[in-house]
Amino acid sequence: MNKAELESKVAELKEELFNLRFQLASGQLENTTVIQNTKRDIARCLTVLRQMEQNDAQ
Repeated sequence: MNKAELESKVAELKEELFNLRFQLASGQLENTTVIQNTKRDIARCLTVLRQMEQNDAQ
């Protein structure tokens, strides 16, 4: 994935996380591990973006 795709993926995952938190608060979310997995996916994407930035700076 290139930088633009990763940034759009992060935005998409953050929106999904917001919706999952809303579902949790309203009692509609049955599987709470989805929230944890989404957070991990966001962290993975941000890590790759950071690595790309560091490689570009060198």
